[in-house]
Amino acid sequence: VQLQASGGGLVQAGNSLRLSCAVSGRIVRINDVGWFRQAPGKQRELIATITSGGSTNYADSMKGRFTISRDNVKKTVYLQMNSLQPEDTAVYYCNADLIYYGANDNMVATYLWGQGTLVTVSS
Repeated sequence: VQLQASGGGLVQAGNSLRLSCAVSGRIVRINDVGWFRQAPGKQRELIATITSGGSTNYADSMKGRFTISRDNVKKTVYLQMNSLQPEDTAVYYCNADLIYYGANDNMVATYLWGQGTLVTVSS
């Protein structure tokens, strides 16, 4: 079971990016999924979370330009980022509270982090 974050890259200020967080493996259920970011020299901070039913929650500083969504069939969560600014430069991480089938077909609950995807915004 793993989380694969993708979609990062180099963009100019004012442009948009959409990040993806794909869950793979023998998944029983994906509960809450969150997006976080960590800028150089700073602590990791929450951007947004989304429940299995699609309810969303955003950090106050992230409201307006970021939109989290999910496709339960594709087991993928997205982060749409608009009007990007240089201060949005960071490594973006997703995490998920999920249940998967273990080696003996037992159900295992866990909390996973993806590997991160780098977003660089140039001025």
